[in-house]
Amino acid sequence: MLTFFGKRLLQLIPTLFFVSLIIFSLQHLLPGDPALVMAGEEHDPAAIEQIRRQYHLDQPLPAQYVYWLRGVFSGDLGESMRIKVPVLSLIAEKLPVTMQLASMAIIIALVIGIGAGIISAVKKDTVWDYLANGFALWGISTPNFWIGIMLIFLFSVRLGWLPASGYVSLSENWRTSLASTIMPAFVLGNAIAAILMRHTRSAMLQVLESDYVRTARAKGLLERTVILKHAMRNALTPVITLGALEFGTLLSGAVLTEQIFSVPGFGKLIVDAVFNRDYAVVQGVVLVTAIIYVTLNFLADMACMLVNPRLRD
Repeated sequence: MLTFFGKRLLQLIPTLFFVSLIIFSLQHLLPGDPALVMAGEEHDPAAIEQIRRQYHLDQPLPAQYVYWLRGVFSGDLGESMRIKVPVLSLIAEKLPVTMQLASMAIIIALVIGIGAGIISAVKKDTVWDYLANGFALWGISTPNFWIGIMLIFLFSVRLGWLPASGYVSLSENWRTSLASTIMPAFVLGNAIAAILMRHTRSAMLQVLESDYVRTARAKGLLERTVILKHAMRNALTPVITLGALEFGTLLSGAVLTEQIFSVPGFGKLIVDAVFNRDYAVVQGVVLVTAIIYVTLNFLADMACMLVNPRLRD
C-alpha cells in the first residue's frame, strides 16, 4: 500500500511539469500583444518597451518560461499586469470563495446523488426507481443558468427568503454567508447529483447481484446491514473517483453560475484575466487548478483503497 502511494506521489512531479509547460505554451498562442494592451490608447513606444522589459516579454519563450518557473518554485507566481497585485494574493482572495461554494455544492451532490442512487438500485422497477431516474434526467438536461434564474425569482423576488446575489465571507457573518451561497451551491450540486445518482445506481445494481451479497443475505443479516456494510462499500469506489473529479471542476471555477449570482470567485478571475491578456494571472490560476486536480485524484485513490480492501493487494 505504501509502495503504491509512493509511486503515485512520484508521478505527480512529471505530471505537474508537463502541465506547467502546456499552460505557458498555450497562453502565448493567443493573438495580440499584452504590452500594447497595457500601454493604453496612445501606445507610447517607450512605455511599451518598458513593459516588455519589466515582464520579460522581450526575451525568447524558453527564457520567459524559466523566469516564470523559477518564480513558481520560490512561491512567486508573478504580478498582475493590469492591477499590479501579486497573483498569489489574488488567488488567496478568490480561492476561499470558490472553495466554500464548491464544498457546499459537492455535499449537496453527494447526499442527494448517492442517496437517490442507492434507493433506486434497492427499489429497482418501483415508483422510487422511476422518480430517481426522472430526477437524474431532469438534473442533467436542465441548464444551470435557468435553474439559477428560477431560484432567484422564487426565493429572492417572490418569497424574499434569500439574497439574490453577492457574497459575504464566513468570518464576517456565517449565517449571511450561507444564505448568499446556498442557491448557487444547489445549482452546481444539482447537475452533479444527477450524474452521481446514475453511477451509484449502476454500481449498486452490479454489486447487489454478486455472490458475497447473496451469501450475506443467506446468513440472515439485516437487509440494511447488507446494503450499507457490504454492497455500498464496494459500489462507492467509482463514485469516489467521479466525485473527486467533479469537485475539482467546481474548484476550477463555475463561471456562469458565479456570474449569475455575482459571486467573486475563480471563474470571474480567470475570465477577466483571459480577456485582459493578463499572462501571470492566467498561468497562476490554471497552475493552481491543475495542482488541485492532481491532489484530488491522489486523495481519491487513497479513499478508494480505504473503502475497498481488495484494491490494497
